[in-house]
Formats: sequence, C-alpha cells, structure tokens
Amino acid sequence: MTASDDLSPISTLLQTGPLAVITGAGLSTASGIPAYRDQNGQWLQSKPIQHQEFLRSEAVRRRYWARSFVGWPTMGQAKPNPGHRALADLATLGAISALITQNVDGLHQKAGSVGVIELHGGIDRVRCLGCKEIYPRSTLQDWLRLANPGFDADSARRFRVAPDGDAHLDDAFYAGFGVPDCPSCGGVLKPDVVFFGDNVPRERVAHAARAIEVAAGLLVVGSSLTVYSGFRFADQAHKLGKPVYAINMGATRADPLLTGKVDADCGETLDRLLRDFSPKPYGEIYG
Repeated sequence: MTASDDLSPISTLLQTGPLAVITGAGLSTASGIPAYRDQNGQWLQSKPIQHQEFLRSEAVRRRYWARSFVGWPTMGQAKPNPGHRALADLATLGAISALITQNVDGLHQKAGSVGVIELHGGIDRVRCLGCKEIYPRSTLQDWLRLANPGFDADSARRFRVAPDGDAHLDDAFYAGFGVPDCPSCGGVLKPDVVFFGDNVPRERVAHAARAIEVAAGLLVVGSSLTVYSGFRFADQAHKLGKPVYAINMGATRADPLLTGKVDADCGETLDRLLRDFSPKPYGEIYG
C-alpha cells in the first residue's frame, strides 16, 4: 500500500459512515506518552512485562510496581491532544460509531469520548486478583508512597517512561521496594490491563467485532497493528469487504489489506478531517 497525503477518500467515507476507529500508541505520543515501536515496527523500549512472570514472581511484581511508581505521573497527568479531541467531536457529529483503542492511557475518555472499547484495559485502575475489587491507580500511588518513605523518586525520574507508565529503572532502585496487598482480602494487586502474553477478554473482543460488522468501514489511527489483538479487526473488516484506511507514520501489519493510507501526524490529520466534515441534516440521519 502506497501512502498518500490525500484525505479526500477518508473524508468521503466519513460522510457516508459512520466508521469504526481503532487507535494505537502513535496517537498519544503528542501527549507525552512514548510509543512502543518505531516507524518500522521495531521496539523502542525493552519488552514490557509478561503476564505469567507477574503472576508467579513476587520479585517481578516488586520491580513492576517500583517502575510504575516512577512512571505513573507521566500517565496520570497526560492531557488529550488534538487527535483525541477530534475523534470525540467526530463521534458527536455522527461520523464514528465505535472507538476501539489498544491504548491504556484513558486519554480518549478525558477528551470526551464515550463507550470506548479498551481492548487492553485501563492503567488508571488496579484490580485485586483475589476478590476482584477495583481501586483507582492514584490511590495505589499513595499507598506505594507510604510503604516506601525512603524511595528516591527524584533520582529515578531520569529514567525513560514506557507507554504503559512503566519506567526503566536500574535494579538498585527497586531492591526492597514494598508493595501493599489488597486492603480488602490481602490478595495481589495488578493493573487492570492486559499484559503481554495474556488474552483480551472474549466479551471485549466480541463487542469490538460487532462494532466492525455494523460500521461502514474501519479507520486505523496511530497503530502498526503488529499485535494480533488489533490486527484481527482490520483483517475482519477486509474479509467483510469493508474499506480499511490508516493514518499512521510508518508501516502497519495490515498494509496489504488497506484501501488507503495517510503517512502523517495523527493529531494534525484528524483535526483536518474534523474541519472538513459536514454533518448530515437531521432528516438524512433519522429519515
């Protein structure tokens, strides 16, 4: 698929829509959250934590929460950028019927989008693996601070932060780091996200698949679709004979399936699409 800077095919499709949209880390980089991969799909960060490692190893959990303690402010304080806001506005205008995201940063909701299908969950929540109680991530930050009064967070902040709020710390920074248990049952606390090596819940996949079935087409924004959990929906739309467009800087796994592609900044491109969009009169929408 050869990329083009011509937005008219996507603009036309939005007018005939509504479309389903799937977003990835490339949309949130303008909000200060780094991407996992470069434009060629290669890792920019060390590979993130694996699900089974977190479950079976207390040392791995200690490492994760120490790194998350440092990285959380980057995630918690991040603000939506023009791309997030444009998608929220396009949905309000009737151009988007479903917003599916691979991101865990919650920026779509902060921008005003409703009914977001979070494939990989949300980093702003923490779930107990025992009693299933859910706590705000900001609350756990306070618990971690109280449990580790001598932790040198200022020195640790020089380390890079990953897209899931993880910070790449030297081993010395998390040796002996204290991790609180669930206050309700004493169980293990885990961010309410799908770690690598885990599966997206079936009901979440089914919800997104139904959204693809009824949409006029699919727009991929800021994702290489390297991970199958996102690629499957581009593949589904293609097999259903629906147009699939992408706005992404660099290659995507779905390039051979795409109807068209714009290799440009996500936020700027979505803002242009929003400014060009003309809502249908009330009678055309509701007959």
